[in-house]
Amino acid sequence: MTDLPEKKSRFRMTRRRLILGGSLIGGALVVGYIATNPMQVAGAILQGGGDDPQPSAFGPFIRITDDGWVTVVNKQQELGQGIHAGLAAIVAEELDADWDRVRVVDSRSNFRAYGPQMTGASNGIASNWDLMRNAGAAARAMFVAAAALRWGVPGGSIDVRDGIVSHLDSRRTATFPELLADASRQPPPESPTLKQPADYRLIGTDKVRRKDSLSKSTGAQVYTQDIQRPDMLVAMVAHSPRFGGTLARFDASDARKVKGVVDVFAIETGVAVVAETTFAAWKGRDALRIEWDDSEAETRSTHELVRYYHDIAAGRSDVEPAEFDSKGDDPEVPFDGDVADFAFDFPYLAHAPMETLDCVAQVNGWDVSITSGAHLATVDQVYAAFAARTIPGKVDIEVVPAGGSFGRRGVLSSDYLVECVRIAKRTDGRPVKLMWSREDEIASGYFRPMSHHRVWVQLGPDGFPTRWRIHSVCQSLLPVAPNSLATEGITHSPYFSTASTVDGKIFTPTFPVVVGLWRSVGHSYTALMMEHIVDQLARRADLDPAAYRRVFYEKVGDRRRLAVLDELCRKAGWGTPLETGWTRGLAIHEAFGTIVGQVAEVRLVDGRPIVRRVVAVVDCGIAIAHDQIAAQMEGSIGFGLSAALYGAITLKDGIVQETNFDRYLVLRMNEMPVVETHIIASTSRPTGMGEPGVAPIAPAVANAILALTGQPTSRLPFLDGNARSNTDVSVQS
Repeated sequence: MTDLPEKKSRFRMTRRRLILGGSLIGGALVVGYIATNPMQVAGAILQGGGDDPQPSAFGPFIRITDDGWVTVVNKQQELGQGIHAGLAAIVAEELDADWDRVRVVDSRSNFRAYGPQMTGASNGIASNWDLMRNAGAAARAMFVAAAALRWGVPGGSIDVRDGIVSHLDSRRTATFPELLADASRQPPPESPTLKQPADYRLIGTDKVRRKDSLSKSTGAQVYTQDIQRPDMLVAMVAHSPRFGGTLARFDASDARKVKGVVDVFAIETGVAVVAETTFAAWKGRDALRIEWDDSEAETRSTHELVRYYHDIAAGRSDVEPAEFDSKGDDPEVPFDGDVADFAFDFPYLAHAPMETLDCVAQVNGWDVSITSGAHLATVDQVYAAFAARTIPGKVDIEVVPAGGSFGRRGVLSSDYLVECVRIAKRTDGRPVKLMWSREDEIASGYFRPMSHHRVWVQLGPDGFPTRWRIHSVCQSLLPVAPNSLATEGITHSPYFSTASTVDGKIFTPTFPVVVGLWRSVGHSYTALMMEHIVDQLARRADLDPAAYRRVFYEKVGDRRRLAVLDELCRKAGWGTPLETGWTRGLAIHEAFGTIVGQVAEVRLVDGRPIVRRVVAVVDCGIAIAHDQIAAQMEGSIGFGLSAALYGAITLKDGIVQETNFDRYLVLRMNEMPVVETHIIASTSRPTGMGEPGVAPIAPAVANAILALTGQPTSRLPFLDGNARSNTDVSVQS
């Protein structure tokens, strides 16, 4: 056995690491600013990264060539959400380009050229709306100016459509390629004129479809797992089976005997096996004999953690709460009269994307080259530099599409990418592809946090809340900020509008199980809490759930929610009869600026919910691509329903019990309901669509079950996550 000279803990982002990293590579940084503005600081110290983009007179995001093609540069991560189509449509609309001659390429990491490159919080379109509109409008103005100068006519008399610049009075026309040289010499306007929504010809039409469908359908799309480099090695890492466990000693003698194994060594997160092939790395890892030190590891089982959370919420622990929402003068006054009491438990959830974690890295002195489906390229540059003992500007990340993520590639410690860089530092300049197996990816965590919530509601004579008290228990996702993500979807809820008092407290325990962003984040459980409580209160007051919600929305003056509610009831046939055994459940929730309402048609077969149809109504501001919005809603409902029915990561003595799809079950094709998506017309700026559709499906189903049985839901998943029952029952049954 090889004894280790010192113990090193699992790599996690902490305030200390962030400050130290920033200090090492950024000079005299202000500690307080770093702690509260880590992304801005990270960007300010990058000063480059990848190669500068190809020179273009139209800025870093638009390239126009003499063959008539308009290329839009995408700085976001494409992980299945279809960001290419949305960004390209924004540019093409303002540029008045020919949509069939528009293509998209992904940028490398380069803060100087593109600013922060981070994809999350469903902000890919929202955060680029003004940027891409102005880029497209400025390029259009340059072509108009070039044509006006060539033809000696006022710029206001020139029109552009589908890449053709024309002067109607003289019937003169020119294509983008014909004007390209002259347009390139025109100064771009600082504040170009932007179109009004009424003038859109492309945005909001069925013409806007994905730009990457063909490559993904034919297998031509290159993912990290497809990457090959000359002389490249493959690495796999043996991790501690327990969170917080560290390496005590290991014996690599058998591993080194495996044909193709090149080297075996300890790194901060475990033992790395480096080989000529994936198979050799896998076999070499299996041959390792390892002893782990669990002295600081999490060794409790799930039922013990649940009991611990219940004690915390009841005040039977030393975990002190923080206030997340408060209303009224004296929230501590005991509740009396008609009081409803609720409790909810939600499990850890894995991301389980189709593509497991992987990365290609090469370290040559100060230079680091990385290829990865990087969710947060700007953050990854900083942490890769920290691991390689270089500066972020020397880290070049080639960002390739990812085969899903749901937040797993957006871990703020860049864990798997850092692991790959650490291994590459030991391979004498040879590139290394790090591969995680499905078991590695599920068992190693950064789960959606488990949580517990106690809610007390005091009701008035009319059946509406007069006081709310909420105690939420959840680990924090952000060590440098308050635990606000755990209560998003509760804070400032419209359902507080009839109450004189709100007392919201969040308890944040800390222990070694690692948690991270999971699609829809805190909304993934707060939607069920709030929407299911409201349905129970409505039935307690003997009122229709839709009518009950309307009172809250009207009191707070929420016109958007009212519009969604009205459209949802119309499209779903709310209040009309269904066949015997079927019923409807309704939920409306806002996440990332988008309001989504869903009605699920449900029946029970031997206690198992069967969901046959979901009607969804969405207000996401200006709808750029209707087809993409519908696709996002369908994917979100499938993802959310899968978690609601089956999703649960459980621990036994600190060890994850679900490590592949035989135990971490996901929705099957025959269980997927028919989804109808309806979009509220809007002229407001776009909001997010990647995540908001996830949150309402669980409460919609729970509310349908409540209508069928009178029994509320107090925990998820609905079914035993380790035993699929009635697998042959389809949604049409």
